[in-house]
Formats: sequence, C-alpha cells, structure tokens
Amino acid sequence: MRVMVHCQRMNDEARRAGLNPAVAGMARSGIREIMDAAWGRPGAIRLEVGEPDFPTPAHVVEAAHLAALEGNTGYQPSAGIPQLREALAVKVRERNGYTVTPQQTIVTQGGVEALYASLLTLTQPGDEILLPDPAWPNFLLISQMLNLRAMTYPLTADAGYQPELETLEALVSARTSVIVINSPSNPVGAVIGRARMTELLAFTERHGLWMVSDECYDEIDFDGGFVSPASIAPERVVSAYSFSKTYAMTGWRIGYAVAPPEVAPTLAKCQEPIISCVNAPTQYAALAAVTGPQYVVTEMRQAYRERRGVALSVLKGSELRPFAPQGAFYLWVDARSTGLPSRELAMRLLEERNVVVVPGSAFGARGEGFLRVSLASSAESIVEGLRRLLDLTASL
Repeated sequence: MRVMVHCQRMNDEARRAGLNPAVAGMARSGIREIMDAAWGRPGAIRLEVGEPDFPTPAHVVEAAHLAALEGNTGYQPSAGIPQLREALAVKVRERNGYTVTPQQTIVTQGGVEALYASLLTLTQPGDEILLPDPAWPNFLLISQMLNLRAMTYPLTADAGYQPELETLEALVSARTSVIVINSPSNPVGAVIGRARMTELLAFTERHGLWMVSDECYDEIDFDGGFVSPASIAPERVVSAYSFSKTYAMTGWRIGYAVAPPEVAPTLAKCQEPIISCVNAPTQYAALAAVTGPQYVVTEMRQAYRERRGVALSVLKGSELRPFAPQGAFYLWVDARSTGLPSRELAMRLLEERNVVVVPGSAFGARGEGFLRVSLASSAESIVEGLRRLLDLTASL
C-alpha cells in the first residue's frame, strides 16, 4: 500500500510539472545504484557488472577502423546494412536452428533496443504482458514506458527457475498480449529446455499471445540445454539477440531482432523514429564478429564455465546456497540465512569488505534475500570476493 501511495504521489507531481508519469515514476535500477555506490572506490572487487572482462576481438576492432577509414560513416538503412542482415540470417540458421530471410532480421541499438522495439510493435497501451520475476529490470522499465500492465510470473528454486504452466494459466487474461521469456537467464543463469519450451509455445498458441524471447546469452550455454523457441514454432515468436555478451562488445551497442515475415516490416519501421540507424562502423564490426573466427566465443564460454566451478567450490558447504547456472555468466546466491534484506547485505559487503555484488531485490520482489555475483571477472577476483562474503556473513 505504501508503494502504491508513493507511486501515485510521484505521478501526481509529474503531471503538475508537465512530465510523462510513466517515465518520471520509474524506479531507479538497483544495478546502477550499487555501481554508482562503488564508483571510484580503490581496490574494490567488482562482481556486479554483467560485462565480459575480455577485450573485443582484434579483428572486430580492425573492421570498424577500416570501415571508418574507407568512409563508411554516413547514414545506413534503418534496418541494417544488407551484408550484416544476410550474415545474421545465416547465423540464426546455423546456430539457432531455424530458417529466416535477411528481411526478417533487424539490426538494433543493442539487445535492449531490440526488446523495446519488439514490445512497441506487439502491444498497445493498457495491454497486459507476462514478465518473469526475478528478471532483468529493464523488462519492467520498458513495460512502464509503454504503459503496459506487467503481470509477473514467479521463478523459484524449487522449480529450477523454470516458468510453470499452472502459474501462467492463472495470470493470463483477455487483455494479455505478450509473454516475455529469457533463456539463458539474467540474473539466475537458468536455461529453459526443449520440453518446457514446447509447453510454453503451446500455452502461447492456446491464448493467442506473442512470445518475446530474450536470447542475448544464446551462445553462453554451459550444458547444451539451450533451445531457441523459434526453432520449435516460429509463427508467434520474436527473438532478441546481442553482440554484447557473445563478443565482448557491450560498449559498441549493437544487437538484432528476428521476427516472423508479417511482423518484421513493422518492427523495422520503429528504427527510424527511435534511432534512425545503428552507426556504420559498429555494423561492420558486427559483420566481422559474426562471420569471423568463432574460437573467441568458445574460449570465453569455457572461461565462464571454469569460473562457475571455482565459485561453486568456494561456497560448497556454506549456508549461502548458490544455484548452479546452466548459462549466462552469473551466480545466483541464496543469502536468506543471513536474515538481512539483500540491499542491506550488498551495501554492507561494499562498505565493510570492499566487494561489489548486486542485491537480488534489483531483479524483482522474488529476488529479495538473494545476491547476483558476476562470473565475468577473473577467477582470482571471484574467489577473493566470495571469501570476503563468507567472512562477512560469519560475523553477522
């Protein structure tokens, strides 16, 4: 009730100031809050950022440099340069297991803009959408900006952090238009296998919904269980991908959406008023990444897999119970045994042990009591950070 009153007060104040209440009333990202609190702290062990600690591959950087030198610095087609769209269609066929045309691929300003444009295309203000909880907070922020009503479905340890059909059936209504899924997931690292994905697609078909599939960690799959839903039933699936995690290109800001033929042209039209186009050198860099040697992806994935093992071994036998991630590069740690709210625990870890992790509450109500630890840091940093976390919890 207190939260509702606070939100209503913020909305009223925004209207009086002539601001958009949907934007003015958005909560600040808990991830950014902890990052800002840690900014400039000497010697801090940074285990909060979902950013590869590897450099962008040299041949990718060189491709952008060459593109700029050759004068490829002007406006580009809103949906992406043809060579890149063709290469992405090949990638989707060979690595994600379903066939699309280049016209079904739309180059976007990172994976987040692919998700924004997809939801903008598939919904109308006032629609209900089904969002996971815990989940990447931008799902909720995007839905608020688009004036959608978010209905969250719980992801629990008992269910292996998999969407449960019984819960979804209880949430869906005549106003529901989209279900958002994320596999491999941020913050948990869970992967939705083929059997459950098939059930989710049947649910989508049964209720006439669109599925928006966040697959930005599609190539960071440790145990071989990942499946793209469009490889099973492509008719009502729009998928979002990113170069950020796969190729260590977070700052380049490039991703792409893949949509059915009847959706792709409308989604592509969104690009002009939102971003005009992705900058040209970055598109040539992405082309080099997706068509060039892929051993860099294999090496990074193997490093994350090894760090997963190291992290799990440090916490083995402790009261902090980690979920063994099947993909992505995060460790989801159950810290409810401490009795502290996750934000307080994360802040104390920062202030008293100089270690930065993200409180689970940043990812939704059902993240309370958990911490997200990034495995996109060196093994040495992960070991030392987790040891300091254990030291802190032992002193409580």
